[in-house]
Amino acid sequence: MSELHDECGVFGIYKNDKDMDIVEETYLALYALQHRGQVGAGIAVNNDGNMIYYKDQGMIPEALPEAELNRLGNGTIALGHVKYSSGEVVDHENLAPLVMRYIKGQLAICMNGALANYHVLREELNQGAAIFQSNGDTEIIAYLIARARINAATIEEAVQTAVKQLNGAYAIVMMSPSKLIGVRDPLGIRPLCVGKIGQSYVLTSESCVFDSLGGTFIRDVKPGEMIVIDEEGMHSYTEGCGEKSALCLFEYVYFSRPDSVVDGVSVAKARQRAGMLLARQHPVEADFVCGVPDCGVESAIGYSMESGIRYSTGLIKNKYIGRAFNNRKKNSEYLMRIKLNALTHNVEGKRVIVIDDSILKGGTSKHIVDLLRQAGAKEVHMRIASPVFKNPCFLTSDTTPKEDLIGAKMSVDEICKYIGADSLGFLSAESLSEIAKECKLGFCDACFTGNYPLDVSDTSRDDKYSKKLK
Repeated sequence: MSELHDECGVFGIYKNDKDMDIVEETYLALYALQHRGQVGAGIAVNNDGNMIYYKDQGMIPEALPEAELNRLGNGTIALGHVKYSSGEVVDHENLAPLVMRYIKGQLAICMNGALANYHVLREELNQGAAIFQSNGDTEIIAYLIARARINAATIEEAVQTAVKQLNGAYAIVMMSPSKLIGVRDPLGIRPLCVGKIGQSYVLTSESCVFDSLGGTFIRDVKPGEMIVIDEEGMHSYTEGCGEKSALCLFEYVYFSRPDSVVDGVSVAKARQRAGMLLARQHPVEADFVCGVPDCGVESAIGYSMESGIRYSTGLIKNKYIGRAFNNRKKNSEYLMRIKLNALTHNVEGKRVIVIDDSILKGGTSKHIVDLLRQAGAKEVHMRIASPVFKNPCFLTSDTTPKEDLIGAKMSVDEICKYIGADSLGFLSAESLSEIAKECKLGFCDACFTGNYPLDVSDTSRDDKYSKKLK
């Protein structure tokens, strides 16, 4: 159970089925994406060019009450978004979709990712007398599109002009008065895919949405590709595509749901492979293997399959609270106890191998080992289904400073001693790409290796932008 914050989730639908309730489909899709963001959600609906929206903080049932959903109507295009916090303060202005009026009417936009050149773009727009309502990346992109639209013949041309100015990781879904548009960053760092629900086209972060809603997955959006959906169907623009790609490996390790397929690779299969590799690289005698729910479970199954050591349940997660629960001002150890507990009946007197997806600051891992010890575990051997996390990621929804990363300041033996385990083993950086060897893209592994796929020299956000706007 990593301390890394989740990514955001995006969804867009263009309705071609007359009997479809577009708000209901969007609402259910956000449930399928809830794992990607748990502090806020929003839906925007296009009713003949008039965009009505509602968004609020909290998980989906809190953020999107039925009374507000009924007010949205039943238009032809809709966007949905689930949010986790990033460098910006999570208040109402920073929630998505962002709906704005500009020279060509209305535009609604939401994104997953982060801009490495946010600071430069914001300063440039400030010098042009832009007035900001939020301190998020999405509003920057909206301004760039609005500015480009003044001279562009079409919305497609304006979007292409705007995204050329972006340096970062992003999956963007937006709607104009008559079109649904999706854009994936040129390196493909953030995932985006296209499919259908009935005859209606959908753009979304993960393929699990189509399974949940009884839809059909068509394909992943190519890195740098822009997809436009209108009354004539789906159109592809590949001018922004290049040869180099760098999909975030953490989509397989942690971010994505196990029942998703990301760029040709089953997430569940990738995690099981990570567990199998761990068993080969860090074998140990034990009575059973367990996974830290939820992201360590598939890797634990893989470890069990490879080692021949039985798999069982050692930890129970409270599924009725989200990660947003951590925002409450309570003692962090108390909050972790509410979220996770050891199954004493299985653990007592046993030698336990516990598999987790990653270690960032080390506090959660220490708590897990303590839980198992208190439940009577004879030995606790921790195995991590990713390499040592040594470098901050500037391209996710949350950036942990390098000085807070335990892997950047301690050796593996020192980390093992700190968390109180009998032994500790990480997946080797050299073998990480093997977990998704069928993937169509290259990978970004900068958090482990420090090799960033793009320039991240301008990623710091000045205090005047990172604090809540008054």
